[in-house]
Amino acid sequence: MGFLFNKVDRSDLRAGDHVYSWRAGYTYAHHGIYVGDNHVVHFTRGSDQELGVGASLINSFVSSSIPKQHLNCTNPIIYCGFQNGNNGVIRSCLDCFIDGGSVHRFEYGASKAVFFAQVRGGTCTIAQSDPPGAVIHRAGYLLQNGFANYDVISMNCEDFAIYCKTGYIVESHDSGSGQVAVLSAVRSAARYFLTSKYAYRFIFAADPVGLTFGTVVNFAIGRYKGDIGVRVDKIKVPVEYLAVCLESSVGTKPPVADSSTSEAISRDKSSINGTESLNSETPNS
Repeated sequence: MGFLFNKVDRSDLRAGDHVYSWRAGYTYAHHGIYVGDNHVVHFTRGSDQELGVGASLINSFVSSSIPKQHLNCTNPIIYCGFQNGNNGVIRSCLDCFIDGGSVHRFEYGASKAVFFAQVRGGTCTIAQSDPPGAVIHRAGYLLQNGFANYDVISMNCEDFAIYCKTGYIVESHDSGSGQVAVLSAVRSAARYFLTSKYAYRFIFAADPVGLTFGTVVNFAIGRYKGDIGVRVDKIKVPVEYLAVCLESSVGTKPPVADSSTSEAISRDKSSINGTESLNSETPNS
């Protein structure tokens, strides 16, 4: 595992992997679940969903996460770009998902040493993954029924993939995303830097070592505390009850399946769960 990248060859991908692709010059990454047969299920903002607080501020910056390339997809895959209504969960071929970039595999069960070595957030977690069958079951169910109202800060593509892999959501409805945890850690470190009694010494170049060390440690602790694997406010929710759980926690029911697309859903469900080896596993929600 590298310090910045977990790049993987396509031939090494396995159904149930959490994958991501860097966007906008490695500024942020878009995440999804590889479900086999060159398919990725991922979460974006539905076209008719209202923007949340975080999304309204920076959605224009990360708009490449909202896939438009499906319109010109020449991949022979069936239903590339399938989306049930406008619930935000979409299935793409791998080429459309990475959008000209490379594919990377998010690591689960990382040691503390590896976690801290991965300076960039959104690349690994200390949390353990559930079996592939459970991961595929969640991804397929959410493709049909929706996940949540998309918000860059509190409910984003990485939160979707982490939920599919672990079954965890954050009870306070904060994001469990590693990328968001980094932003929070940077804010905490900056606050430490600006309010520290050593700040004036750094400014006058008298004793920068103590302040620099403290700021780095503060950043590392903040990022660690935000990891889904160590958070104490996470809860494990079966996918069939996720909508009810989210509705009770935020007061707004996530998008659900549109009955007018039931035939397409049936075909999609067959495609998603058609791999014999995956169907043989019992979901461990």
